[in-house]
Amino acid sequence: MTDIDEIRRKRMQQLQQQQANQQSSQAAEQEQMRREMDAQKKQAIMQLLTPEARARLANIRLTKPEFVDQIEIQLIQLAQAGRVQSKITDDQLKELLRKLIGQKREINIKRSY
Repeated sequence: MTDIDEIRRKRMQQLQQQQANQQSSQAAEQEQMRREMDAQKKQAIMQLLTPEARARLANIRLTKPEFVDQIEIQLIQLAQAGRVQSKITDDQLKELLRKLIGQKREINIKRSY
């Protein structure tokens, strides 16, 4: 019985090690794909926006990174659809941001004494 238990234990260790190796390789592949997509997105944004517009997006990214990611994806989709004829200027980007943000809710605090 001891030999069978030892063989089972060794086999379990091998299977666990294989599973750990597969998970780490999958994570590495996903990270590589994410980096490639980020590089492609960055290249597309470089071609779509003027330096001033890119600077504005970089500033917004400091406070709202998810929002900027959404904007970049929308800009790339517009370009792929052929709806962008020239580079987007800072003023055009501001207008686009205003449309995307929409109406801000006003918060009124009333104090009753």
